[in-house]
Amino acid sequence: MIQSPDQLSCYTYGVGHTDNEGICLLIHFGNDRVLLDCGLNDLQPLLIGDQPPADWVICSHAHRDHTRGLLALHKAFPELPIYASSVTSKLLPLNWLDTRVPESLCQSLEWRSPLKLNRHLKVELFPAGHLPGAACILLTYSTSKRTYKLLYTGDFCLSNLQLVEGLSLESIRGIAPDVLIVEGSYGTSRHPHRRHQEKHLMERLKKAIDNRQSVLLPVPILGLAQEILKLLRSHYQFTGKDLDIWVDKAVGAACDRYLDILSYLPASVQNFAKHQALFWDERVCPRMGQLSSTQISKLGQIPAIVMTDSLTDLSRYCHSGPWLILVPEQQYTDDLASLESLGNIELDTYLLADHSDSRNTTQLIHNLRPQHIIFVHGSPNYLADLTSLEELQNRYQLHSPDQNVLVDLPLGEKFIQPIIPRQNQYDGELNEDNSLITITLPQSITGDSRWQNFGDTGIIEARWQGEELVIRGVTQKELLQQGNQGRKRTDIDCCNICYYYRNQRCWNQASPLWGFKVTADGCCPVFEALEQY
Repeated sequence: MIQSPDQLSCYTYGVGHTDNEGICLLIHFGNDRVLLDCGLNDLQPLLIGDQPPADWVICSHAHRDHTRGLLALHKAFPELPIYASSVTSKLLPLNWLDTRVPESLCQSLEWRSPLKLNRHLKVELFPAGHLPGAACILLTYSTSKRTYKLLYTGDFCLSNLQLVEGLSLESIRGIAPDVLIVEGSYGTSRHPHRRHQEKHLMERLKKAIDNRQSVLLPVPILGLAQEILKLLRSHYQFTGKDLDIWVDKAVGAACDRYLDILSYLPASVQNFAKHQALFWDERVCPRMGQLSSTQISKLGQIPAIVMTDSLTDLSRYCHSGPWLILVPEQQYTDDLASLESLGNIELDTYLLADHSDSRNTTQLIHNLRPQHIIFVHGSPNYLADLTSLEELQNRYQLHSPDQNVLVDLPLGEKFIQPIIPRQNQYDGELNEDNSLITITLPQSITGDSRWQNFGDTGIIEARWQGEELVIRGVTQKELLQQGNQGRKRTDIDCCNICYYYRNQRCWNQASPLWGFKVTADGCCPVFEALEQY
């Protein structure tokens, strides 16, 4: 279909509501078509007909939720140009470790070096932080009437990480894009400073090792894995520590590729690598090495740290000795929680964010001042939180589209706020009665998918944040951590002192309560007391 040369739109093949959905956005500048990322699991929507779905493909960075479909797309349309930064081009093959990836898959672009795609359209890349090679993509489209600019952040982070510098607002402040496509991974959440996050993680790891636990860290093989390994190599609590750190094959392959791109990493990292190995060197403590099948069978005999692909079956590592499984906060699932039923496993989470939080996201937006903002890459609830911010609603045209939606992007001097699916607002009452304060909310609030987590335990925590009172639900995991600090002695036979009582559930297969959530003061005919009782 022929479009007006001044018509701009975005078709959302994938908006990243989940990792499996991935990101894949088709931008129309008149009749010119640019595909931003291709993280689809199912490539069929792009393979309809004999013609390629776009004129060019530009990849923001090498994580699988942005690249999963690139190789299949290249095989289907080998003449379709695919562009990425030089570092991303080198990291892309890690997404297909068991497949030969042709060198022609991707063409490299240098930072801040505009490339003319045709006489109307050019592309320019800016470092985005988040991951080595990650890029903000600027598309500039010129017609007889005016010039249009679209900036896609990909995944970005303003904070400096261990192995990549953060996005510099100064470098993009003067761009003044008409359209900004920005990730909203963390919604309106705010994070502590990156260094505090790193400190907390190192303290948790040290505590586990001091308690004679081995630690299993399931991570994406690219980015977070290398960040943690660099921390373990350089943090004062682990420098020189007599400790083995093992990584599986996939993580090891990614580490080797990082060594290949060492000249692209920050100067501080290059200087560090001149004095000691970034990863592999058995002469330096803590020792880092790649796991073999023989070593897997010996895991747990002495405390060690094991890092593995997050897609791996974790139970194969924890066959003996006490283990702590540490997972990133956003990757905690009920399936992982079930591992605690094995008896020798403790589960905990940590925050080591490589995406921007709400404070930095809004800071980026206000520096760029676009007319349209399209939020992608985050749960629908998180993205709805961002589009509900009054400071954004009053200034910009906001969009948070679902998958397979066409977003028209009319540009003009008149501000027209599109209809935004608003979050449900719940009006309630507050009553103060001597020593008690009661907040009453309507029953309809339980219809929100987030209520299950908020109200699961029936216990809440309140704190002041500026002039607002923030109320949050206390999770079962938090209660379990408190309970594991020591169970109160009691002379009554009850679940609280039962050998099979963990995570507020019964794990005795002989019990009629097996698998059910039970109260601490309950009991059943097959009760077995803990040894100390």
